[in-house]
Amino acid sequence: MSRFDEDGNTGLLSDPRNAHFRDVAARRMSRRSLLAALAASGAALAAGAPLPLREALAQGGSTLAFKSLVPKITERHQVAEGYAADLVIRWGDPVAKGAGPIDFAAQNAASQAGQFGYNNDFLAYFPLPQGATSSEHGLLWSNHEYTNGELMRAGVKNRLENALKADKAWTEVEMAAHGGSVVEVKKEGGAWKYMAGGALNRRVTAATEFVIAGPCAGHARMKTSADPGGRKVLGMLNNCAGGITPWGTVLTCEENFNTYFGGDAAKAGAEARNHMRYGIGPHARARYAWARHHERFDIDREPREPNRFGWVCEIDPYAPDAPPVKRTALGRFKREGATCWLNKDGRVVVYSGDDEAGEYVYKFVTAGRFAFGDRRANFGLLDEGTLYAARFNDDGSLDWLELSHGKNGLTEAAGFAGQADVLIEARRAADVAGATRMDRPEDVEANPVTGKVYVMLTNNSGRGEKLPVDKANPRAKNYFGHIVEIVAPGGAGRDGDHAAPRARWDIFVLAGNPAEAAHGARYHPDQAASGVWFAAPDNIAFDPKGRAYVFTDQGSRQTSNAIPDGVYVADAEGPGRGLFKLLFAVPVGAECCGGAFTPDGRTLFVAVQHPGEGSSFDKPDTRWPDFKEGVPPRPAVMAIRRVDGGEIGG
Repeated sequence: MSRFDEDGNTGLLSDPRNAHFRDVAARRMSRRSLLAALAASGAALAAGAPLPLREALAQGGSTLAFKSLVPKITERHQVAEGYAADLVIRWGDPVAKGAGPIDFAAQNAASQAGQFGYNNDFLAYFPLPQGATSSEHGLLWSNHEYTNGELMRAGVKNRLENALKADKAWTEVEMAAHGGSVVEVKKEGGAWKYMAGGALNRRVTAATEFVIAGPCAGHARMKTSADPGGRKVLGMLNNCAGGITPWGTVLTCEENFNTYFGGDAAKAGAEARNHMRYGIGPHARARYAWARHHERFDIDREPREPNRFGWVCEIDPYAPDAPPVKRTALGRFKREGATCWLNKDGRVVVYSGDDEAGEYVYKFVTAGRFAFGDRRANFGLLDEGTLYAARFNDDGSLDWLELSHGKNGLTEAAGFAGQADVLIEARRAADVAGATRMDRPEDVEANPVTGKVYVMLTNNSGRGEKLPVDKANPRAKNYFGHIVEIVAPGGAGRDGDHAAPRARWDIFVLAGNPAEAAHGARYHPDQAASGVWFAAPDNIAFDPKGRAYVFTDQGSRQTSNAIPDGVYVADAEGPGRGLFKLLFAVPVGAECCGGAFTPDGRTLFVAVQHPGEGSSFDKPDTRWPDFKEGVPPRPAVMAIRRVDGGEIGG
């Protein structure tokens, strides 16, 4: 995420009448504790068993064969014994055919548009050739979420100074460093490398033309001076997590788009309420200087331009000339993740979180069904369907509240003239429907082995100040985050019905240091003895055995927690459920994200984002990964593999 505020407190808070998730969780956990002693049986390790009982019966026995790293923060990355981490590609490396390497002293937009962008986040691997299952040759998609100008160029000390000193030429460098990249990657001589100038390599930037599709295409609230038809838009912004469709395209999600816009129109006018709900404010609140040099980011000139951001974007990695598409049927918010589940009835379910304190968990269910054997027939599948927001109930049930015009209070009287209004203002629609407010929902992923869905709740230090506090909740300020587990009805694995209107929920992990009672952490009972713990779960991935790989982003609390961000791994089921080991640690100031496995489970691609954040180009905390004088820290993609060639995790 864009960590100008690691708690994501950038917008107007959601409706205070909606129950806060941690209030609900605390009440349910208290009740389950009383029942745990009555339920001891061999079935207690089953998927739906209460957390305290699972902990009581767990006896260790992790299936993970590697020795955990000892958590420590250094200027270099660290990987477990017996593993290697190949440097695949860095910010500024040439991607497009004919592009050259970066010149840090003479950066320009034209060069950056052909080079690997900044702050690589979500990663997705696609085998080559198309339709193959190759685990040693493929295409790698990477989001480029945002830019740290203070780490990119000399002469600026921090983010604010970068914005104040940014002229038009520099803003266009930043715009070119946003977006995403498709690069050809190959394993040669046992190590991974990327192919500069590969035939399918592609850069998408903040100036790339996108098609607007779905219910909002052509709507009056999507029209601007540059696009009076409301069907095309330049670029995508702040793309954080994403997903892969069953037909082999990338879904990449626009998160904190509000930070690029500014103007007084946030205070008055037809879009004022909408802008406030998404945290768009005066120019002084913008993170970037773009509105000074490009009218479309000035909401006083173009008040509807922000409505064209905050969407799921679909890109075909195998077709570098195909226009990317914004799929508006999935709703607009500060979206983190768009992970797909092919339901047993053929419909596609897409899970997402809205990454801000007090926001919601969503799912989208397509109206149509997946067409096997006809890839092209699925390309419009995401343009029709139903969007839902989650309400977590005290008894462990979950209601998916339909966000359709005319239902759950989403009427003209509530300010929604039609479905386009519901989708453009999806946050407010979830407020009205009565969804449960969450502690920064980030990635939401389904375990391909068990079918369970995991919600990363990163943290919320503002609880008690900006959100209501329940005295029964043991974590009044959620500094460390937690992970929620959702079970669809109908059975495990592919038998579950993810399109159903109800589900069950439980808590998988309460993060923090289990050796510190004040943290209120909850893992496997052997976790404290291991000396390993984590905070701020951000992304999650699963290997072919269904084990959980949690990627963390502590932000400014990395130093006070005195543990690195990285990849923390545990069994999701069985005796070792929730017993985490540290596989990979990123350098100081960086977060770890991405998380893309090859089909054989023998390579895990990870993204190392903003190494050295909090320092500057002139005085960096690290010069990772080059460690050359005059070369700043550079975001980069790594490929983790076992030295002996075996499966990750053992």
